[in-house]
Formats: sequence, C-alpha cells, structure tokens
Amino acid sequence: MINFFIGRQPIFDRHLRVYAYELLYRHANVDRAVITDSETASSEVVFNSLIEIGLDRLVGNHKAFCNFTRDFLIKVGDLHFANDQVVIEVLESVSPEPEVIDTIKTLSRRGHLIALDDFVISEELIPLVKVADIIKIDVRTQSRAKVKEQLGCLRQIKPLKFLAEQVELQEDFLFYHDLGFDYFQGFFFSKPQIVSGQKLSTSRLAILNLLAELQQRETDLEKLQTIIETDVNLSVKLLRLINSCYYSLPSKIKSIRHAIVFLGVPHLRNWACIVALGSMDKKPRELMTMSLVRARMCELLCSAEDKDSKATFFTVGLFSLIDTIFDLPMEKLLDRMPLTKEVNNALLHRQGIAGEALRCVEANELGDWDFIEKSVFDKHLVSKAFLEALDWMHTVMRG
Repeated sequence: MINFFIGRQPIFDRHLRVYAYELLYRHANVDRAVITDSETASSEVVFNSLIEIGLDRLVGNHKAFCNFTRDFLIKVGDLHFANDQVVIEVLESVSPEPEVIDTIKTLSRRGHLIALDDFVISEELIPLVKVADIIKIDVRTQSRAKVKEQLGCLRQIKPLKFLAEQVELQEDFLFYHDLGFDYFQGFFFSKPQIVSGQKLSTSRLAILNLLAELQQRETDLEKLQTIIETDVNLSVKLLRLINSCYYSLPSKIKSIRHAIVFLGVPHLRNWACIVALGSMDKKPRELMTMSLVRARMCELLCSAEDKDSKATFFTVGLFSLIDTIFDLPMEKLLDRMPLTKEVNNALLHRQGIAGEALRCVEANELGDWDFIEKSVFDKHLVSKAFLEALDWMHTVMRG
C-alpha cells in the first residue's frame, strides 16, 4: 500500500521545453494537506522518490527540485545521491549560518545545483546567494518593478540563473521572458492564448475533423481505415506505436487494416487521438505528456468494468487540454466534436463522476491534497493511478 503522495510540477526553459520537475509531497497518514513537520516532508520526498518509486520513473532524464530545510540539509550533508539530477531547493526559512553554508558548499562540489526558494533579497541573505546557482522568485507576490530591481542587484553579486514561479498568465511569461528569466514554473502553458477572431489553420482543422470522426459512436471500419491511410504521418506514427514494446507482438503489424482488426475500434480510436494531438506543432511537448497522464489516470479511476465507461474517462482526460492545444475556447471546440453530454459536462463544468475524476487528476498536479481527501475517490487509488499513468505515458512517448 502506498503511504505517501508524490506530485510534480514542470519547470520550463526559455523555449518552453521541460527543464525539470519540482516534486511535491504529502504523507498519507496526515489528515490534512498542511505539513506541520517540514523536516519529515523534505526527507521523505527525497528518499521515497529515489528508493521506493525511482527518480527516473518520476522525472525521467530531467532534473528534480526537492525542498530542503535547515535541519535536513545538515543531516544529508555527507550523503551521496543523484548528484547531477537532484537540485537542492533551500527553503526561504533557512538562514545563512556557517554550518548551513558549509553543507551547501559540500553538496555543490559534489555536483548538486543549489536553488533558493521564494527569494526576496536582503543583506542578511547575501551569503546564500554567493553559494547558489538558481534564484526562484515568486512573481505573483511581488510587483514587476520589485522583481526587476531584485534581478539588477543579484546580477551584480555573481552569474546566476533565475526562475519565475507562480507564472499563471501568458502575458506574465512574455514579460519575465523579456526580463531575462531562464526558467518558468506555473500553469500559464496549460491555459489557451486566445486571440479575438482567431480561426483554425488548415492543418489544425484537419486534425480536429479527424478527432471528431473518431468520436462517432458508430465508426465504420472502412471509413476509419480510409481516414487514417490518407494521412501518411498519422499512419506511420500509429503503426510505430502498435509495434512498440508496449504490446510485445510476436510479429509486426504492417497495415492499418490489420491494426484495426487487432486492436478494435475503441482502442484504436484512443491511439489515433493521441497521435493526432501529438502532431500539433509549436506547442510545448509537456502538453502532450500531461494529456496522456490525465487520460490514463482518469481511465484508472473509472470503477466500471465496461469498455465504454473507461473510454469516456480516458477521453475526458485526453481532451482536457484541447483548448490550449488549439488556442480556442473549449465550448467552440466541443461544438465541432460529437461527444456525449457526459463528456461535455465533464470538460466544461467538471460535472459527473468523470468530471470528479478529472478534478482529482488536476488536484494531484497542483499538490492540492485537501481536495483529493474530500473526493469520492480513494486517496491511495489516486496516488497509485498517477504512478501507473507515468509508466504508461513513458511507454507511449518512447513509441
């Protein structure tokens, strides 16, 4: 039985590529989301990630930001682990006493990057700045003028990388990007940048039409085969996925017709949707990653045994970011797609049991453990579904 929760939030570079993930922690035995013992939280998020789950499972080849308090820093000062991957995120409550500075220097020499969390510049904290590599600034709690002033002062001390956290709007991302920030954390990338009067490009319209056709309850096999075969890229990617290690087939499937017969229409529909969404250009790869994790998590949270119910939950998760992918309001996109009322209500209003599942998935992304506690889904099931969804997503993306 999993007795802890682990969530993660992506950290992007200036090109909206995932640079790292910050790992979020919650012990399952605590009856509320407030962590009163920050020492335990810091230690367990690291050791549970590395030992019980596996850091590669959580973040792949990316770096992992983990919170460190003063006492935990001292405790792990002589410990060797994932030197080139774990970023030591020093909490804002840590003061620059000599023992702390010496420990940070030791960890830095071993290869760890040092990040200062929720940083606000002061004369007292200069010693910490001198041993740091990354400064995290919460741009939601400070004015733009104050942030700009801080960057000017910090740049005079030493060369540093700057991370803007709590970036929620596209306009904020653009402002701090122009200001020279190197990394960005927040959910700005999962919100559509909608321009008045915007129309779908020809390529995106074709993809949307394909997705709409795939959602028809009575999809004709011949028609489905024709739709897929007329798109060379879709055909190649779909066959590549089907022949991946996920299925471990004794012999390769070489035709779309063979794939349809082997998989069946409902399963093929989901795979084709995944490939179609993944073909969208000029969008962060993390949108696809998150869509896959959401889809699989929702499917795993479905208690019904029938394939139609599981397919509904999968579709809700998979399409939950479609407004961001197409940069159009969800309402307009759903008007073009003949989805069921249940799916529409879940996507638009988070209503119904599928909508509740999607809200749990979103809560896990945010580290909102309070919501998960109060939901109709067992908290251990949510945690287990997240880890299984990560494994599944990695398999799909490798394909």
